[in-house]
Amino acid sequence: MERYKYRAINNRGRPVRGVISAANEVDLHNQLESAGMDLVQCGILNKKKGLLSKLNLAGRIKIRDLIQLFLHLEQMQGAGVSLLDALSDIRDTTDHDLLRDIMSDIHKDVSEGSSLSEAMAIHPKVFTNLYISLVGSGEETGDMTSAYRQLIKYLKWVEQMQTKVRKATRYPIIVTVVVVATITIMMTLVVPQIVGFIRNLDQELPVYTTALMATSDFFVDFWWAILATPIILFVLIKVARRMSGEVAYRLDLWWLSFPIAGPLIRKINIARFAQTFGALFASGIDVLYSLEAARNTVSNLAMVEALEGVQEQVHAGSPLSDAFNASGEFPSLVVRMLKVGEESGNLTAVLDQVAEFYTNDVDEAIQGLITMIEPSLTGLLGGMILWIAVAVFGPIYSSFENIDF
Repeated sequence: MERYKYRAINNRGRPVRGVISAANEVDLHNQLESAGMDLVQCGILNKKKGLLSKLNLAGRIKIRDLIQLFLHLEQMQGAGVSLLDALSDIRDTTDHDLLRDIMSDIHKDVSEGSSLSEAMAIHPKVFTNLYISLVGSGEETGDMTSAYRQLIKYLKWVEQMQTKVRKATRYPIIVTVVVVATITIMMTLVVPQIVGFIRNLDQELPVYTTALMATSDFFVDFWWAILATPIILFVLIKVARRMSGEVAYRLDLWWLSFPIAGPLIRKINIARFAQTFGALFASGIDVLYSLEAARNTVSNLAMVEALEGVQEQVHAGSPLSDAFNASGEFPSLVVRMLKVGEESGNLTAVLDQVAEFYTNDVDEAIQGLITMIEPSLTGLLGGMILWIAVAVFGPIYSSFENIDF
């Protein structure tokens, strides 16, 4: 099978471009004709990939693209448009090249008798098991509109949470890098010029001045090591995590006990789990599968292991709240709310409340972290500048006292 680039005209007279797999040009023509398109031009896709393609940046499908996809399907389903026509319309109107190609393949598979969930399962890099499970649940119940709405709600939440996580990680890293670079530049370029003449003063220098000069000398001699050390540590940690599951588990467990980052990591993972589990459970998917799928959205290995224990206990017949309580990794608030949901028979609403509570809590924690970081780093820079000023001008003023006017 070759990958063909093609230009065609659809049944509405609109020009369409895309990429599709076909045995030959005749097969390509037949596929397009069955999809209601007339082939205009085609050619075998060049298999040489550029740098962006190798990095998977050129055609990456974002969460926003998937939200628009399922929103389109939900609206067309509500309007009574057939699934094939809806898929055809998405394929013809999308501006995303990769999504257009995928929708062409899905349209072809569905037209040949596959269900939508089966057609999506062929593209696991775009449609995860969670998406496929929700769509498959809608196919079983015959309520595809609710399945699409549940997916849209979930994807919007995921996009919101990803934005918050990026804000929580990137901002401190950027600010820290700027501060370290500023300190390195001052110690290697500015301070040596300022304190150079102090070395020639015929007087005993105070401790804070000699400490500044020693620190500056260290930065001048080993500036490359100072800048490279964080990068080397980052790479070593990544390699160690990949090579040893025990190391990865210990690091994640250590992060959970960290004073500021630990509670934030726990809240983010609880929010992810509750939102995913709630979306699956609300769609009629059984508890055990919902637990397993939701567990896959948790990134901290210590919490993943705790959730594995929860799943085993639920499988053995324990109530959900008792299983979470026995894990020891989830706050009492979560356990109490789950118990209320089980007793009232309204677990879906309770899970939504847990996810909403921790989503808001994550936002407040991130804002608090940023609020704390800004004055802390500003104080660090201010303290360093004060140290330089005192270390430089102190000996100068002392030398004035020895001058006989």
